[in-house]
Amino acid sequence: MRCPRCGKDNDKVLESRSNRDGTSIRRRRKCLECGHRFTSYERIEEKPIIVIKKDGRHQPFDISKVERGIRQCTEKLSISQGDIEKILHNIEDSIYEMAGTSNMVTSQQVGEETLKQLYPVSRVAYVRFASVYRAFDDLDQFIDEIEKLARPDQR
Repeated sequence: MRCPRCGKDNDKVLESRSNRDGTSIRRRRKCLECGHRFTSYERIEEKPIIVIKKDGRHQPFDISKVERGIRQCTEKLSISQGDIEKILHNIEDSIYEMAGTSNMVTSQQVGEETLKQLYPVSRVAYVRFASVYRAFDDLDQFIDEIEKLARPDQR
């Protein structure tokens, strides 16, 4: 590691400590040339997941986009912040699992996984999300989805 003061790369690690969630390591170092002490961080570099949109475009997976959709469909419902965070965590885990070594998923997979996670928490939120995700454009589509929810063998 190059010293920020003198630029030499002759240093010694004095202390290593991982952060609380184990995603990075903090290292205290001492330059053996000038004696300056400094901190470095080590993190895993992950390849981003790419989402293939319906029109064929490719975009990096962004859980905050999913979060916005979930917050909109759960607005004014009695769903706790903890439940929303758990849903988001489950979706993110499932997407990484689905992507596997190809690091690619379709927007349909993201939408279906979101519906799957919303269903046990709130059927109202499920229908709200489905109406936007599946682009309902008439009342019959809402009725069909609600009738599917009423039948216990459909989900």
